[in-house]
Amino acid sequence: MKFRFLQTLGAAALTLVAAASALAQSTEPVELRILAINDFHGNLTPPPGGIRITDPEDRTKKVTIEAGGVEYMATVVKRLREGRNNSIFVAAGDLIGASPLPSAMFHDEPTIEALSKMGLELSAVGNHEFDEGSDELLRMQNGGCHPVDKCQGPHPFTGAKFRYLAASTFETATGKTILPPYETRTFDGIPVAFIGLTLKETPEIVAPGGVASLEFRDEAETVNTLIPELKAQGVAAIVVLIHEGGLPTGDHNECPGISGPIIDIVKKFDRAVDVVISGHTHQAYVCEIDGRLVTSGDKFGTLVTAIDLKLDRTTRDVISARAENVIVRSNPTPKDAAQTALLQSYDRLAAPIANRRAGSVTATLSRVPNEAGESALGSIIADAQLAATREEKNGGAAIALTNPGGIRTEIVRREDGTVTYADVFASQPFRNRLVTLTFTGAQIKDMLEQQWLDPRRPRILQVSKGFSYAWDASKPYGERVVADRMSLDGVPIDPVKTYRVTVNDYLAGGGDGFTVAKQGTERRYGIYDADALFGYFQVNSPIGPAAPSRISRMN
Repeated sequence: MKFRFLQTLGAAALTLVAAASALAQSTEPVELRILAINDFHGNLTPPPGGIRITDPEDRTKKVTIEAGGVEYMATVVKRLREGRNNSIFVAAGDLIGASPLPSAMFHDEPTIEALSKMGLELSAVGNHEFDEGSDELLRMQNGGCHPVDKCQGPHPFTGAKFRYLAASTFETATGKTILPPYETRTFDGIPVAFIGLTLKETPEIVAPGGVASLEFRDEAETVNTLIPELKAQGVAAIVVLIHEGGLPTGDHNECPGISGPIIDIVKKFDRAVDVVISGHTHQAYVCEIDGRLVTSGDKFGTLVTAIDLKLDRTTRDVISARAENVIVRSNPTPKDAAQTALLQSYDRLAAPIANRRAGSVTATLSRVPNEAGESALGSIIADAQLAATREEKNGGAAIALTNPGGIRTEIVRREDGTVTYADVFASQPFRNRLVTLTFTGAQIKDMLEQQWLDPRRPRILQVSKGFSYAWDASKPYGERVVADRMSLDGVPIDPVKTYRVTVNDYLAGGGDGFTVAKQGTERRYGIYDADALFGYFQVNSPIGPAAPSRISRMN
């Protein structure tokens, strides 16, 4: 009897302990880890130059770390998810577009497959997702063969296993979003909404024809309009994936002196927004803006942002958020076998073209501009485009101008100096055709004035040898180019005389806000920009950087 009584007490005690444990568990916050990337741009292999960060041993210096590549990123993502009951892998856009040859040669199908294979679940649509137009973006989502080049890969392309989100991108004909505006995921019974946004200025920075049927609405207004709908569904935790960003001055896990459009956008968001994962500016930062966590993970897959949230079980809202940008080190991180097999399947098809020898360089050709806006690689690209169109049968060009945004990576000098077609293509990956047009001298000046259309992000055109000009930073917009300092082969540019000028078809269509380019007449289409650069290397190698002398800055 006594034994039974004690046994009963023991059972009751165990029940109380279990109840107390369950009560404690029910009041503990739900932990959620969000892994994020942005601006991957089809960099399946580690990009040249890796990532530059502050030297941990001496904060006055910078060090370069080899980083990136899907084989290593997949391993890092797996490690960062280990031991986490709740996790999700997301992105803030520009996963594709402006990609190196191994991805671009197959219209970025390998990138979509690689990211799907490593477990990406949601992504905002970036401006570069529209590089080949909205129909191609939908093919990336849904699969199928390319309408022109057909099926070129080693296996059928079935589309993204992750979901693209585009809350602010509407079809003008239907008034509906081109893709879902948001998706809600539930973690331990708590719903979390992820809203995807493309930057409002997309039509100004992509080929106009590809987005002519679309409307890109204000980012903050779009989000704030969705908040009542989400609240009605019982959603309190809201994460925004936005392809727009800021410009900080600190290291990859800091945020001193941040500037840029992301600040005003975040401040306009409804207070219901808890976390903002950003991109577009190719910067790395972990910030608090307007009391909210705002992150960005550099570019080209060099970082994975690990964001840890705590969700209140009662309010179902975010009660704490912190983040760390984790470097995807290519050494000593082991390769993911599945990613290696995927890369090899495509490389077998791409290698014969990618490995063709273009020529050689005597030193690395940098895309970084000086204070006047001139870069070593930009000058060489402009020279290549002029050389490809100078003959009368090819356009009769006297000047070539190219946009700096079309120059994506520097051409790094290898030990033997060799440059391949893949290197050339990586620097000019958009596959734009060259177009030679006739402009008056006055129109050339007007086009150059449009370099400062957005004073926050001047776009200084790279110019070919023989053409030079000066600009005055103290002058207002529309008056910066010094008219009597514009010359061709030492002869002043005549405002009324006509000149044949080569640009790429992106600029010819008014891309990057250069609407004056659309005024050009007597169009003559030429070869692709990357092919022009490849041919220039073959004829002129070895090539080295020249002292800047084409663009001068006053004041």
